[in-house]
Amino acid sequence: MKRISFPQPPARRQASDKKKRLRIALLVLCAVVILFSIGSMVAVKALYDSSFRRAERPQFSAYLRYDDVPEYDRRIVRFESGRNLLTGYLFGEGNEKGLVVIAHGLGGGAESYLPEIIYFADQDWTVFAYDCTGSYASEGEGTVGLAQSLLDLDAALTYIRSNDDLSHLPVMLCGHSWGGYAVASVLTYDHPITAVVSIAGFNSPMEMVFEQAKGIMGWFAYLEYPFMWAYQTMLFGKAAWVSAVDGINKTDTPVMIIHGDKDDVISYTGPAIIAHRSKITNPNAVYKTCSEEGRNGHSNLFYSEAALKYREELNEEYNELYYQYDGNIPDELKAAFYAGVDRFLASELDPEFMDNINEFLERSLERRS
Repeated sequence: MKRISFPQPPARRQASDKKKRLRIALLVLCAVVILFSIGSMVAVKALYDSSFRRAERPQFSAYLRYDDVPEYDRRIVRFESGRNLLTGYLFGEGNEKGLVVIAHGLGGGAESYLPEIIYFADQDWTVFAYDCTGSYASEGEGTVGLAQSLLDLDAALTYIRSNDDLSHLPVMLCGHSWGGYAVASVLTYDHPITAVVSIAGFNSPMEMVFEQAKGIMGWFAYLEYPFMWAYQTMLFGKAAWVSAVDGINKTDTPVMIIHGDKDDVISYTGPAIIAHRSKITNPNAVYKTCSEEGRNGHSNLFYSEAALKYREELNEEYNELYYQYDGNIPDELKAAFYAGVDRFLASELDPEFMDNINEFLERSLERRS
């Protein structure tokens, strides 16, 4: 018997059509979210890969090189950080006053801080400096990310504790920028530290990454925040979320926090450690704001007036050469230019700035005993 079908009432057809449209809309939305998420993760990875490439030792330099100071003996050592073998340098061996560990900034290496190394060795400290992952003489395809400086410093301190020639010395940490974050945040780890000097450091990797992303993407950075968060966690796990304030507050170790009020890399009022001073409860934390014009930026804090003036003159000369050759200066002309540079003058430190740091370390040493 033939089945007779009856047409659906209009109201039921409308409800059915509405459900279909809703399902289609949800499917489209899910597809958009999935595609946006994939695209965002790819974009975040690309941003990291371009920002944290290998930092090679420059062929030409206006700064001091190890070859410039052969009278300062150094011993090269190797130690592991994750899967990579890092290169470290010991200066002033035999100085029993204490051990100053220097953590360098992103894009540089231990040699970038050779004037500071020499200064501390001259003050009778043993000095340990090292090239971070992906930097100069150390292994690594890239510098990985902002939390890597913390992991590398932890590895360096682990090596020091295992070394009979070094483990008995009181340890002082001094770091700049990337290293400024590391020397403060590593206090969350189980290392005996006598004092810390953090110069132009940021409080946390995520704060710094987000600040940089806002400068590049504007408001779109807020949409990308979850993907930056996820990628950092994938790279570093729990280490991605260790902050400098966490470390400073975990102990009563004396900590000196130094920052320039015109720092255009790590904003004084933004991700800088000093901007979080209201959250710091360590009673032995002290703060120094550098506000002298010309010596209140990110990297010019260390240098004498004569050095800064000389570097300004060098930059003018180099710029003339650069524009003369449309940015393609022949290597032989570059070599001739840098051969004429007085690297000692270009690297001359401000004695008052460095003495202030040294006095802080010596007071912390007296407090320990």
